[in-house]
Amino acid sequence: MNASDRTPASMPPILPFAVMCVGMFVALLDIQIVAASLQDIGGGLSAGRDQIGWLQTAYLIAEIIVIPMSGLLTRVFSTRWLFVVSAFGFTVASMLCGLAWSIESMIVFRALQGMLGASMIPTVFTSIFHYFPGKRQPLAAAVIGTIASLAPALGPVIGGWVTDALSWRWLFYINLVPGLLVTFGTATLVDIDEPDLSLLKGADYLGIGLMAAFLGNLEYVLEEGARWNWFDDAGIRLGAWVSAIAGTLFVARSLTFPRPVVDLRALRDRNFLIGCILSFITGIGIFTTIYLVPLFLGYVRDLSALQIGTIVCATGVGALLGMPFYIVLARRVDLRWLMTFGLAMFGLSMLGFSWITHDWGGDQFLWPQLIRGFPQVFAVAPAVTLGLGSLPMERLKYASGLFNMMRNLGGAVGIAFCGAILNNRTNFHFERLASRLTASDPSAQLFLHRAQAQFGRAMDDVGRAKLAALKQLRSLVFREALTMAYADAFLLIMAIFVIATALAPLLRKVGPRAAGTDSGH
Repeated sequence: MNASDRTPASMPPILPFAVMCVGMFVALLDIQIVAASLQDIGGGLSAGRDQIGWLQTAYLIAEIIVIPMSGLLTRVFSTRWLFVVSAFGFTVASMLCGLAWSIESMIVFRALQGMLGASMIPTVFTSIFHYFPGKRQPLAAAVIGTIASLAPALGPVIGGWVTDALSWRWLFYINLVPGLLVTFGTATLVDIDEPDLSLLKGADYLGIGLMAAFLGNLEYVLEEGARWNWFDDAGIRLGAWVSAIAGTLFVARSLTFPRPVVDLRALRDRNFLIGCILSFITGIGIFTTIYLVPLFLGYVRDLSALQIGTIVCATGVGALLGMPFYIVLARRVDLRWLMTFGLAMFGLSMLGFSWITHDWGGDQFLWPQLIRGFPQVFAVAPAVTLGLGSLPMERLKYASGLFNMMRNLGGAVGIAFCGAILNNRTNFHFERLASRLTASDPSAQLFLHRAQAQFGRAMDDVGRAKLAALKQLRSLVFREALTMAYADAFLLIMAIFVIATALAPLLRKVGPRAAGTDSGH
C-alpha cells in the first residue's frame, strides 16, 4: 500500500512531509548551534578547551551510530512512531542540556540528543518516495537538500544571536516548542507504514554491537586524534584498533547475515555506490567549512558569537537563493549535469576561500560563502534522487541510513583532517616564516625597533621592552602562519570536490519513481 492510499483525501501529503522536515531541520541545526558559543558554554560550566570540544563530538558519535540503524527501527516501529519517539526524546534531551550543571552532565545529555534525534534525518529522505511519486520527487528532494545545506549554516548565527541576547542555555530551550509540535504533528498526520515487532526476534544484534563499536571508536579517533597527536596517545591507538577490528567483522557479518542492520549489498548498485561517495564528499564540504570559518573568526579575528554567526549565515542565504533555480532546472535538465555543476561550483568557492588573509571579515567572506551556498542544493538533492531512487522499495529504508551516515561520516573525517592540517601546516609555515626573520632582515629589525620603542615608553627595563617586542613579532608570525594553514585546508577541500565533479557524470540516469513501483529506471 503506498502513501497516497493511506493518506486521507482531505490531507495533502505536504502537511506530514512538512512536519517531518521541521524535525530534520532541528536535528541538523543542533549539530552546529553550539559552534559559535563554545567559549560561553565552557565558561558557564567551568570547562577547559579539551573538554568543551566534546559537546560536538558526543553528539556526532551518538548520531552516527544510530543513523544506520534507522532502517531496522523504521521497519520495527513504523515511520510514524519512530519519528514520534525521536522527536519527543530529542526535546527532553534538549531540556536536560539546558539544565546541565557540569561539563560531564552536558556531554551525556548532548549524546542523548544526538542518539534520539538521529532517526529523524534518514526517515525524511525515504518519505519523499512515499509522499511524492512521479515528477514531484525533484521538488521534494530540493526541499530536503536545502534543509541539509541550510541548517548547518544557520546553526552558528542562531546560536550566536541566542547566546548574546539570552544565554547559552537557551540554545537548547528553543527546541522545546518545535520539538513538541513535531511530536504531536507526526503522531496525528504521518501514516506511511505499519510496525512489525516480530522483526525484533531475528534482528542482527551482534551486527548492531559491532557497528556501534566500529563507528563510535572511529568517530572518537577522528574527533580527538589531532588534539592528542594521533597515535602517540594510547587511547587513540586503542580506539583505532577497536574500530578496525570491529569494522572488519561488521562488514563480514553484514554480507553474510540474512537480514543485516545495514544493507551493504546495496552498494553493488552503481548509482547507490557513487551516491554514497558523493554524499560523503558533500558532508566534507558542508560540515568542514562550517567548522573552519567560525574557528578562524573566533581565534584569528577574536569576534563574538553573534558576529561570527552573522558572517557565517551568508552561506544559508546562498542556499536559499539556489533552491528556486534548482527546482526550475530539475524538471528540464538531466540531474547528473545539475549535480556536476553543483560540485564544480562548490570546489570553485573553496578556491575563493583559499585567498584568505588575517584581516578577513564579513565583507571578504561574503562572496565565497554565497558562491558556496548557492550550489549546495545542486550537489545534495540529485544524490537523493539518483542514489536512493535507483533502489527497490524494500531496500530503501535500510539503504537510506547508510546514505545519510556517509554524509555525517564525511563531515567527521573532513573536520579531523582539517584539524590535523591546521596543526601541521601552521608549524610548517611558522618555521618557514621565522627562518627569514634574521638580524640581516631590515623589515624585521625595523619592526622590532619600533615595537621596542613603543614598549620602552611603558617599561623602565630595556630588556623587558625588547622581550615584549620579540613576543609581539612571534604573535604576528604565528597569526600569518595560521592563516596560511587555513588556506591550505580550503585548497584540500577544493581538490576533493574536483574528484567528486569527475564522478557525477558516471551516475546512471534515473527517472522519478512512480507510485507503487520499485524503481525509477
